[in-house]
Amino acid sequence: VQLQASGGGLVQAGDSLRLSCAPPGRVYDGYTVGWFRQAPGKEREFVALISWLSSTVRYADSVKGRFTISRDNARNAVYLQANSLQPDDTGVYYCAATRGIVIRPDLYEGWGQGTQVTVSS
Repeated sequence: VQLQASGGGLVQAGDSLRLSCAPPGRVYDGYTVGWFRQAPGKEREFVALISWLSSTVRYADSVKGRFTISRDNARNAVYLQANSLQPDDTGVYYCAATRGIVIRPDLYEGWGQGTQVTVSS
């Protein structure tokens, strides 16, 4: 069962985007949700995660201070507010779910198609 990421687009350096992640139904209630990204020719990398009750959040060093992860369990949605975007932020952004607080992609499930973010200089 896949989590659907949306909200990507083509933006200029310094712009912002708000990505959304929609878990299907209530399948992932109680799970931590993570955002990952993958640039062409590179491995998928951790971006941010948020626990079920939002009590724990983690960010990759490369996005700290620029990205904010949040969730609204009543709306069954997880968000990634990405500010001050840079060309190095370009990639396909995915959301996925896991138990616990982990950043390894192989420990997550529910990978969907992702949403493309392209940042031009």
